[in-house]
Amino acid sequence: MSENVHVHTPHEFSESERGTTSRSERVMELVATLLLAFATLGIAWSGYQGARWSGQQAQEYSASNGARAHANRAAIAGVQDRTQDLLNFNRWLEVTTDGNQELADLYQRRFRPEFLPAFDAWLASDPLHNPNAESSPLREAQYKVANLERSTALDHQGDVHFENARKATEHTDNYVLTTVFFATVLFFAGISMRFVWQSMRIAVLVLGSLSLVWAILLLARLPIL
Repeated sequence: MSENVHVHTPHEFSESERGTTSRSERVMELVATLLLAFATLGIAWSGYQGARWSGQQAQEYSASNGARAHANRAAIAGVQDRTQDLLNFNRWLEVTTDGNQELADLYQRRFRPEFLPAFDAWLASDPLHNPNAESSPLREAQYKVANLERSTALDHQGDVHFENARKATEHTDNYVLTTVFFATVLFFAGISMRFVWQSMRIAVLVLGSLSLVWAILLLARLPIL
């Protein structure tokens, strides 16, 4: 008596295997798609912030140059004011020593308003009889030159703007660096599905995932403009 023997075809043996392979491929495709999506968003955001910080850098450098240009003009005007005070005082002192009070009064009327407080303080110190008196009103604490003080303040503003510009440059460079890492993620995600060897696909996707995590960590530490 013969027995009926059913022989399984190769098609029947590979059904479950193909189902398993298909599921793993779908998972890897999903991972690759997510990597592509996050990397694309990261590149877009990094590019946007990099452009904004680059604009901020240009504005700060421009403000720094402008402040220092105004500081130089104020410094020149301040030196001219100080020279005028010195010349008028020396001329006043000369004609006063000669006893020409009328001419001395004329020079005194020409004193700048900023110079008068220092001049009055110098006279009050009795410089003719007080050896501890200052030799000139220009050495008194009350002597101020507004243009020189303005020049100092503008120089400080220029330094602040320059430092802000330097920081903006660093932020721009850092955003560009994160763009490089996100581009690496795009590369890994893009080539992952070209490998037939599943282990190689997994390895490439792991590298892409690690690059994405590192890029996100770098991005999270950067300031937003």
